[in-house]
Amino acid sequence: MITNFEDFCTWAFVIIDDLWKELSPAFTRTGPQPACSDSELITLAVVGECKGWDQETELISNWRNYQYLFPHIPERSRFNRRRRNLMGAINSIRQSLLALLDLAQDQQTVLDSLPLPVIEFRQAHFSPARSYWSSQGARYGKVATKKQTIFGYKLQLLVTFNGVIVDFELAGANQPDLRVGLELLENHPGLTVVGDKAYISQSEQQHLEQEQGIKLLTNPRQNQKVEQPAERAKLINHFRQIIETVNGQLAQQFKLEINRAHSFWGLCSRLYSKLAGHTLSIYLNRLLGKPDCLKIKALAFPI
Repeated sequence: MITNFEDFCTWAFVIIDDLWKELSPAFTRTGPQPACSDSELITLAVVGECKGWDQETELISNWRNYQYLFPHIPERSRFNRRRRNLMGAINSIRQSLLALLDLAQDQQTVLDSLPLPVIEFRQAHFSPARSYWSSQGARYGKVATKKQTIFGYKLQLLVTFNGVIVDFELAGANQPDLRVGLELLENHPGLTVVGDKAYISQSEQQHLEQEQGIKLLTNPRQNQKVEQPAERAKLINHFRQIIETVNGQLAQQFKLEINRAHSFWGLCSRLYSKLAGHTLSIYLNRLLGKPDCLKIKALAFPI
């Protein structure tokens, strides 16, 4: 039973440390072992994202209040550097959690994208950082659901009907959702996938079903003369709400749409930590018998 933040930290560290013992041989390191172990640092990063501590100064400052749990808190720049070096390991831990999570095996999924701006739109044209981010694939792109233009990326998410993020892909904000979504689905044959109108393409839907056994379901546009049973349209809209809930968690609790990174790899390390935190929260909800795995904030302590 988790009754407070300290309990959550303990559960998180034990799970991450056990997984890290199996994964660590694939991630070689040079030099002496640091006082703050890799599994401890990964726990600091992942749990910190669950708490919404998305700035290193805030994260390190807050963790110093819990040195009875983690005695060796690294200095800010060292923490940032080690987290970047361990981002592949953090993603591997997320994937290991998915393998243990029965909810992640659901063959019914939802596909959607989430905006990831890296520079505020009004400042992007004049910002000296724009050339760097452009060299890393950041682009101007429209976000139809929010009726805005951003400079950055879109995060394509594949989410089960139970709210588990099973896969993702990062692409420039100018890339069509359909194109990126099709790339994401290449590694997931046999799924039933619900998408919004950005994924409408009769030819691609037929190709997916014939070649990969994937059923991509969308409601038709208003100008399309396609008959669809009202119950099916209602069902698609119902399951679309699942990914809206997940998107809301990532944006509000994990602050995914706020960029604190100064480099592409810094952005990726933060992204991996946030998604690992989301998966870990659902895994703990499931492990502890929480009935609604989407309600991550009700995990047993006020995040």
